[in-house]
Amino acid sequence: MNSIYPLLFEPNLHTVVWGGERLCRWKGLPEQDNIGESWEVSAVESSPCVVANGAYAGKQLPDVVASCPKGILGKAVAKHYGDKMPLLVKFIDAQKDLSIQVHPDDEMAQRENGKNGKTEMWYILDAEPGACIYSGFKKTLDPDEYKRMVQDGTVVDALAKHEVHAGDVFYIPAGRVHAICGGIMLAEIQQSSDVTYRIFDYNRPGLDGKPRELHTEFAARALNYKVERKYRTDYAVRSEKANLIMESKFFSARVTEVEHEFHRNLLKYDSFIITMCLKGDCIIRVRETGDEVVLKEGYSCLIPAAVADYDIRPVDGYCKVLDAFIDNQRGGLMNKIHRLFHKNKY
Repeated sequence: MNSIYPLLFEPNLHTVVWGGERLCRWKGLPEQDNIGESWEVSAVESSPCVVANGAYAGKQLPDVVASCPKGILGKAVAKHYGDKMPLLVKFIDAQKDLSIQVHPDDEMAQRENGKNGKTEMWYILDAEPGACIYSGFKKTLDPDEYKRMVQDGTVVDALAKHEVHAGDVFYIPAGRVHAICGGIMLAEIQQSSDVTYRIFDYNRPGLDGKPRELHTEFAARALNYKVERKYRTDYAVRSEKANLIMESKFFSARVTEVEHEFHRNLLKYDSFIITMCLKGDCIIRVRETGDEVVLKEGYSCLIPAAVADYDIRPVDGYCKVLDAFIDNQRGGLMNKIHRLFHKNKY
């Protein structure tokens, strides 16, 4: 295997008070209680992933990226993000309700925590009948009213509640109040950050038996209190196509259902690709080098920018993958249009 190749990772599981047992079963791992998150591709300092294959096996992802930032991240990504991996992806099993929470934007997170902010999206993998998520407000609040409702335990009455089904997508920009409720498994794509401001947690204790910390004042300053017309993200799906489900300045996401060998040449984006295998095992083969990895259902792969011309081949006739990357081509085009507009205007 060459020095730049598709990276697989050791399991990186997180025990939480609201977690369940499904992630371990799905991944074929020994059962553990209260596993709520699998950090699939992480360079976050508090919990970095460890490479499981090839020349970098046993090394932490931040060290691997540091050894070849342009080749792995892409030149544009490496320049913009200071040679740091800008995304974190997870699988989440919410057996019970998560806390009501909000994430700060980059400016606030850097000022208060010295870290990145957190904008994220959810792709629902499975939901029990009637399972819901909270995303956004359904009525307008001001900070004082918000604090009063947190204090008296009624803040959930102000939240927009959405019943969900497999395939649903929700974009959660920094500042949007949100929570995953029990009975849901999902894939999460987010900025590389572990900053969360917990608003309300149903007065339950943590795994240590102590009350979980709330961040009422921080959350009051981080929240966007605006009521949006719509919170769910619509998208079209066609088989044997990479279907765009989310595009933002932080990441783009596409979901693809494959029944035959499927070619993807993403070199034009000058970005790494994170591929999360949602259904069915597949083989990823790099066209330039011939390197191959088997990506199993419930696992994820980091394809370096330098080799982002590859084929996906389902092992048993079908697979479904979710891709995340940075669309530098789109940004470059928008910058050119912006410069041209201002040149003609003045």
